Amino acid sequence: MKLAFTKMQGLGNDFVVIDAIHQQVQLTGEQIRFLADRRFGVGCDQVLLVEPPRDQHTQFYYRIFNADGGEVEQCGNGARCFARFVRDKGLTDQEVIDVGTAAGPIRLFLEGEQVRVNMGRPVLEPREIPFQAEARSASYPLSVEGREVTIGAVSMGNPHAVLVVDEVARAPVESLGPRIETHERFPQRTNVGFMAVRTPREIDLRVWERGVGETLACGTGACAAVVAGRLQGLLEPEVRVHLPGGDLVVSWQGEGQPVWMTGPASPVFEGVIEL
Repeated sequence: MKLAFTKMQGLGNDFVVIDAIHQQVQLTGEQIRFLADRRFGVGCDQVLLVEPPRDQHTQFYYRIFNADGGEVEQCGNGARCFARFVRDKGLTDQEVIDVGTAAGPIRLFLEGEQVRVNMGRPVLEPREIPFQAEARSASYPLSVEGREVTIGAVSMGNPHAVLVVDEVARAPVESLGPRIETHERFPQRTNVGFMAVRTPREIDLRVWERGVGETLACGTGACAAVVAGRLQGLLEPEVRVHLPGGDLVVSWQGEGQPVWMTGPASPVFEGVIEL
């Protein structure tokens, strides 16, 4: 099977984006892992499928597969690339795009070189994240191989644990990230963010992504970090998030309100690959 694709990136978080409207696409986990492989395939953090809408209130449906082949619910940097892709490919002429996802509908706004995304309301109830805890809290103690850490737990359509650290350069991302990702209190595994607060309006962030490893940027991770920081009284409603791949602006007005994320998205190259 020959498959046309576009390689895209949002702050260095990179994607293979596939039009599954005009070509028949049924990818196996093995094929996704091949596409994501940086030596034998195209190379990416996630594979994104652009599909026809599944309800009358959306224009498209958006599916996300991590590099390990597993399908996940949401990806913020991917959502921005999705918006650029469907506009660049002439699949829509709209600047406001409603898209269905496994986590629910999202709305994308094309604003020149930037894409603003309504990421929806964060999920904070532990059982809905899902995270095992007796009651909801702004922070939770977590025992990791005999070490006690404190995390915030948030779902942005996918689960996130957020740790506050003194500086991200020294954060134990590679050692602690995979242990928290697979912690028994996160039954569907989790993404893990390491956040350092510069000021109430500015943070540094590194993210260990579930099924991928550390990436240069994570849109849902940035949103989750701002929500966790707001709940802990550390941050203002609008925050600039410095990630290794670049900056995002995230705003959240508080309980019951959606999280907004703004950042760039760019095509890298196009190709056809034999699967």
